[in-house]
Amino acid sequence: MKKVIYLLAVAVLSLYSCGLNTSQASDKTSNNRFEGKIEKVIDNQGSASQGGSVLLTKDMFLANVWDYTNSPQEWKFRGDKPAIVDFYADWCGPCKTASPILEEISHEYAGKVVVYKIDTEKERELASVFGVSSIPAFLYIPTEGKPVMMAGIARTKEDTKKMFIANIDKYLLKTN
Repeated sequence: MKKVIYLLAVAVLSLYSCGLNTSQASDKTSNNRFEGKIEKVIDNQGSASQGGSVLLTKDMFLANVWDYTNSPQEWKFRGDKPAIVDFYADWCGPCKTASPILEEISHEYAGKVVVYKIDTEKERELASVFGVSSIPAFLYIPTEGKPVMMAGIARTKEDTKKMFIANIDKYLLKTN
C-alpha cells in the first residue's frame, strides 16, 4: 500500500513539474514578442523634443546621467532635463505593464522629462549601483537635488499612469 501511495505521489509531482515547463515555454514565447516591441520602440526613438524612451548602456549612463566612476560619493546629474530611469527586465510582468505607459508619458512630457530604460539583465552593474533588488524600479532624477528611487506599479494601468504623473509633478516638475 505504501508503494502505491509513493508511486502515485511521484506521478503527481512529475505531471505537475511537466506542467510548469509548459508554462515556462509559453512565457519564453511571450518574452520574445515583448523583446520585439522594445526593439521597435528603441528603433523609433526621436529627439528629446518628440519624446520616446531611450535605452541606456553603462557608457551612455555615464555620459548622460551620472559618472559614478569619477564621482562615486557625490551625485552630479549630467542632464539638462529631469529624467525617469526605468529599471526593467524582459521577463518581468509588471515591467511589461509599465513600459507602454512610460512610452506614452515620454511623448506627453516631451521636451520636459526624459525617460530612460535600463535592462537589468544586460546592465547588472547599473542595477547594482542603485541597489535595485526588485523590478520594476524607477529613479526620478530632478535637475537639481538628489534622485528618488521607487519600485513597483499600481494595481491598474490607469492608476499606474496616475502614479507616474503624480511622481513627475512631485519630484521632477515641482515649483517652489
